Amino acid sequence: MTIAKLEKRELIIFDLDGTLVDTVFDMAAAINAALHQMGLPTVNVEQIRLWVGQGSEKLCRKVLTELNYNDEALTDELCKVYLANYHLKTCVDSTLFEGVHEFLEDCKTKKISMACVTNKPRVLAMKLLEKLNLLDYFSLVIGGDTVAEKKPSPLPLIYTMRYFNLKHDQVLMIGDSRNDIEAARGAEIDCIAMSYGYNHGESIYDSHPQEVIDDLRRLLKR
Repeated sequence: MTIAKLEKRELIIFDLDGTLVDTVFDMAAAINAALHQMGLPTVNVEQIRLWVGQGSEKLCRKVLTELNYNDEALTDELCKVYLANYHLKTCVDSTLFEGVHEFLEDCKTKKISMACVTNKPRVLAMKLLEKLNLLDYFSLVIGGDTVAEKKPSPLPLIYTMRYFNLKHDQVLMIGDSRNDIEAARGAEIDCIAMSYGYNHGESIYDSHPQEVIDDLRRLLKR
């Protein structure tokens, strides 16, 4: 039994990084290019995988903390250089997770509206979705800079529900981290978590999601 109940959903809200797209290699490349430009040591991809998901500023702060720097001005500079690099090379090695395209197509066929709510800056989210030919699936894209608070605040999800003028039980959230689960819980929206995403090195089960799946195509069979 799944909580998806797609026949009753008017809207599915998707997270982006770690849910639809594996973006860690491009983010790591942009961070390391910025660190190199600033004359600082670099970090590895697996470290970045543990740190992504809470927005660019927190990512840069975690990188510098790991390198034993604790300076807000340096954090601001790294964030600026990182975002400039990432804007230039947003989608070089980023790829869709298996099953994503099939599930989005199925939702489109069933006339289920789709929104993307991410902590990534909206301009970068839009560029990534466009590069991967996903943008047309989404009626709304919310970035980490669209509303006053990022996930795990429920505010982006509440904003999205109000945009579509829908009730809680008409909406489903699909994400990959405790940020998504906590945001959905706060917005009183059912949430399915993907097992393969970025969750700060923690087991997704520790966040007590309602359901965990390893491939979106599993929802097509129910």
